[in-house]
This record gives sequence, structure tokens and C-alpha cells, in this order.
Amino acid sequence: MRDRLTVLLVVVALCTSAVAGVAAAGTDTTAESNHASVTFEAQTSGGTTVTVDEVTLAEGGFVTIHDASVTEGNVFGSVLGTSQYLEAGTHENVTVTLDDPVSEDATLVAMAHRDTDGDRTYSFVASNGEVDGPYTADGSAVVDTAEITVSATVSMDDGVVANDTVVVDRVELSEGGFVTIHDATVTEGAVFDSIRGTSEYLEAGVHENVRITLDDPLTEDTTLVPMAHVDSDGDETYTFDTSEGAADGPYTANGSAVVDTAAVTIGTEASLSFANQSTGGERVVVDEVFLPEGGFVTVHDATVTEGAVFESIRGTSAYLAPGTHEDVEIILEEPVTEGTTLVPMAHKDTDGDMEYTFEESEGGADGPYTADGGAVVDTGMVTLSASVSMADQTSDGRTVVVEDVDLAEGGFVTIHDSSLFAGAVFESVVGTSEYLEAGHHEQVTVTLDRPIRSTQTLVPMAHMDSDGDETYTFAESEGEADGPYTYDGGAVVDTARVQVGAFVSMSDQETDGQTVVVDSVTLQNGGFVTVHDATVTEGAVFESIRGTSEYLGPGTHENVEITLDEPLEEDTTLVPMAHYDSDGDMEYTFEESEGAADGPYVSTSGAVVDTASATVTGSMDDGTETDSDDESMETTEMDDGTTMMEETTAMDDGGMDGGDESDDGGSPGFGIAVALVALVAAAGLARRRTGR
Repeated sequence: MRDRLTVLLVVVALCTSAVAGVAAAGTDTTAESNHASVTFEAQTSGGTTVTVDEVTLAEGGFVTIHDASVTEGNVFGSVLGTSQYLEAGTHENVTVTLDDPVSEDATLVAMAHRDTDGDRTYSFVASNGEVDGPYTADGSAVVDTAEITVSATVSMDDGVVANDTVVVDRVELSEGGFVTIHDATVTEGAVFDSIRGTSEYLEAGVHENVRITLDDPLTEDTTLVPMAHVDSDGDETYTFDTSEGAADGPYTANGSAVVDTAAVTIGTEASLSFANQSTGGERVVVDEVFLPEGGFVTVHDATVTEGAVFESIRGTSAYLAPGTHEDVEIILEEPVTEGTTLVPMAHKDTDGDMEYTFEESEGGADGPYTADGGAVVDTGMVTLSASVSMADQTSDGRTVVVEDVDLAEGGFVTIHDSSLFAGAVFESVVGTSEYLEAGHHEQVTVTLDRPIRSTQTLVPMAHMDSDGDETYTFAESEGEADGPYTYDGGAVVDTARVQVGAFVSMSDQETDGQTVVVDSVTLQNGGFVTVHDATVTEGAVFESIRGTSEYLGPGTHENVEITLDEPLEEDTTLVPMAHYDSDGDMEYTFEESEGAADGPYVSTSGAVVDTASATVTGSMDDGTETDSDDESMETTEMDDGTTMMEETTAMDDGGMDGGDESDDGGSPGFGIAVALVALVAAAGLARRRTGR
């Protein structure tokens, strides 16, 4: 612990001396201020994202959103979310997704952070402040503050729509609700009569491409007004009009309803767009298609131009509702085996059954949309190689899921971290799939060889099995084997934001049955690590609890010793689980609240856990032996725990979270924490637009 504290204090000293050194070298205040700047204006948010108006970073890094508790010493716990890595230079309108959404109006702090370790991943909290600290100027952290009104946002672009279906590009809701389409008469006071249609119930959060079927179809080009509505009665049913406004009224901000406007044109002709692309042979993507009455996109090969109407069919999309659709995936029933030209064609659903029967009906149903006397088509060249697609997701730090992998000759999908973009070709590899046969694969789970502890951008990359041994050896062969599939001069990749709220690791161990040790736990928001027995996997959520740690502050904690409330009497499997401190009282009440408080951190695959075998050794024949053993253990802890106690005292004096550090109960990274508090305090939370 002393070594870590020393390192952190040295980092702070280096940062301070660097700023002082620049000034001593004769650089004027303007030059120093140009090092970084942040502009963060007041705004309305649905609580999940905020937008930083402008960020300038001399050496690249991040802009991190802290809540106002950063000024009170809550250095790590105040972090709500961080941008993706930003290259050196000026960036405008940087959207930051908050890993911890805000539910009420708040003052938030946008802070410019460095990428001190050069890996393009923000690890300030997980590293206990040892890396990626803030930019400073004039002895203060470079920050700006903004008043955030938490309500909703809605955005709808001008464009072509079907007469009975529209798409709202983006809706962000703080509490869940709906987006309702009004016509322009709403601006004249026709509150209820202007309603043309309403979405299904939308959970709190961000929703993109929300499709709404209009109850009253459009008859002419017009202006529409999408409006965000609250589900005020909690029944997930829109009753604003039927209740005459008594329920499910609009979200408001600054005294007005949250709306957007869009000038729309009723489309009568289908259209589609298909770009040249790479494929493994079985999957292609149509960039955009507009179907005024709904239908399908069918991919034909080039023989369709020679009259092979049915024989040319390679695959068809699922049914598409009327309107515009982007990135339409089509799985080819007849794979391509070489680079070729494909012809996607817009087809109707003439019989209204939402099933494509053009081929089996020999053209009697579901024929193509036409325009100017011909079928509505586009053409594109596909190159036989690979494709890969990975969605944003929440991970336990151990596994991620790649949605689609299409490989021409078999191989692997490898997960790289963002340091790949800095040239770390081999070092950036964090995990690789099992061998994948040639063809299309969905929901490929990749176990990471090097777990991740922070939210970051990951890069799935399609790799060949160039030596045919079905074993991935790209890194160990230094690139001589199993290199990436390529297309248009680059590797075949995708990117995805992977949120990691917690990570926990526990090794197999011998125990006296009274205590166990969790090797490492990282909690982005603080909390606890609870040890369950294996019956938790059978649904015994509360009965399986055997013991819980003291409160653990945000950051990484090593060798967390947990005294079991119910000692182990035989060898067993244990399941350490990361839990929030959801009520903020630093007391674990998950069990007594019957799950209402302090629930587990979760990922896409479930609660964040690990498993370990516990082997019970020794016996406790009498109290004397137990006392002797306990005294010996306590003495050992005290021998190397003096620094821990001293640090705890310092934390108490410094206003940080207290607790016995031997139990990892205090906030880690005390040196950097106090330094950052001072830096922010020195800034006075004033708007810092240095260098402007």
C-alpha cells in the first residue's frame, strides 16, 4: 500500500512540476492555457447522454463527465461517463454516454483528461488514479460546468416518409414513455386533434429509429411535430388523449414541451442503395431502402439482367414495414464463392402476409416495385473476404459477444482494444474466438485472455487461419500466421462501445472455512463483493449468501478478505458477486431489503461474478487454537498494515471515504484523489475556455 501511495504522489508531483516547468521556461499564460480547453453549455438531456460543445486537447485524451461531488472529495465516484478517445486537436459536439444516468436536474462537470499510458482507454478509476489524470492549467484542472435539465430529447430529420409510417431518428427519455407524432396544428392549440400516431412504450434511455404507424395517414406533404410523452400512470399504455390530458402528458424543459419538427414528403416510389462491400459469402448489407407500402429486399446475382428472374435469387430480407430502413442484413441462401456483382431489388408484399413468396408463386405474388418502367434495383460489387459486426454492449470484463461474423475460408474473430489505433498491433489483442468454420456465425461469444476493467471501445477483427491448424497464432508468430482478412486495403473490422461497471476475480484456494480472499475487484461506482455458494445458480439468491466485504470505494481493490457469516464445513464452489451501494449508505442491505437495495452489477450475460473452488483445511477443535490462530493472523496484518492505517487516517482527515483499508473499505488512490480535489477547487468550477 505504501508503494502505491508513493507512486500516486509522485504522479501528482510530476504533473505539478511539469506545469511549473513550462512557466519557468518562459512560456506565456496563453501558451499554457492552449494545452487543453473545454466548453460545456447548459442543456436538456434524457439523463443518458450529454454533449460537450467543444474540447481542445494538445496531446489527445478524453473528456470525462463528473458530477458536482468531485468538489467534495468524491474523485472516482463522481465519474459518470467518458468520451471515446479524442485525437489531439479540437473536437465539437462531443456526445458522452453516461454509464451512470442522472435522474434529476444537476450541475455536471466536464473535465479534460490525458491518456497518460497511451492505450486510448480511460482507466482513471480502475487504476485508482495512477493513469489518465486531468489536464491542468494555472494550477487547476481544466473543466467547465453546465446545468443539466433532466427530461427528454427528440430528433426527427426532414425527408421522405410513407403515408402511414414515420421514423423518429432519436428519442432519449429519463423515465420511460412514448413519442407521439402531432401535425402542425398542435402549434395552433389543437392539442388532441393534432395527434397522428404514437410509438409503443419506450423504456428510459436512448432509442434510435423509432418507427411509428400513423392512426391517421398523411394525404399531403406537411410538417410533423414529434413530442416526447411521460408514462405518468406507469401502465405502459398511452392515454394522453383518452384521459383528456390527465395522464401521459409531454415531457417539458424550460416551460415548454420537448419536441422537434420535420418537413416530410410523402414518398410514392421505392428506392434503395447498395455499396460495394466485403463478405464472407453468406451475408450482405443493403445500406438503405425506402418501401412506401412495405415489403422485402431480395438480392439477385447478375444473371437477373439476362432474364434469370428466379434462378438469380440469392437471398431475401425479413419483412420490412413501410418507410425507410438502414443497414438491412440479408443472409444469402445461395452463398457467393467469388467476387461478383449483386443486384438488390425492392419487392412488394402484395398478398399482405409478410412472407416472401415471389419465387414459390412463380411471380404471382410479391413482385418488384417498379419505377420508370423497370424494377427498383441497385448494384454493387462484393469481394469475397469476411465481414464482422459487433453492437454496443455491457460486459462483465471477461466476455464480449460479436453479433455477426462471416468468413470466406474459416478462421477467427479477434478482439483488439483501442491501442490498435496507436499501432499496438499485437499488444492490443485481448481475446480470440474459437476456430470458426467458413460461413456465417451469429452471437459469437469471445472469452478475453486479458480481462478489461473499464468502459472502452473494442475492435473485433476477422482473422484467417492461414496455416490451417485451427489455432490462432497471429500474436505469437508476430504476424507471420493467421493475419487479418482484408478489404479495400484495410483489415476487416468493426468497433463497439463496451461498458464495464465492475470486474471480480477469485482464485481457487484453501481456507479454514472462516474467511476467503477475493483476488481483485474493480467497482466503477463503489459497493461490495458478496460471496455466494453455488446454490445461487439454482435460484437461491438470498439463501446462497455466505459473506460480504466492507464497503469498497470506486476503483480497484486487491486481496479483499471476507469473513463468512456462515462458515464452510466442506469443499465447495464459491461465487463472488459485485454489488452496488444503490442507497449510498455504505451498508450492504441487499438481503434484508429482499433485493430492493444494493443489487448486483450486471452485464449483458447477467450478474458480474466469478467462480472459485474452496478447499476447507484444518480444524477448530477448541477456542484456544482459534484465538491463537486469529492472533497470529492479526499480527501479520498489523506488521504490514501500518501504512494502511496511516492512510485511512489521512483519508478521514481529507474527507474521503473512511474504513479499515486492510478490508479495502476506503477509497483507493488517496494521493491523486486529494490532488484532483485541489485542482478542481482551484478552478472554482468556473467556466474554463482557455486559449479562446
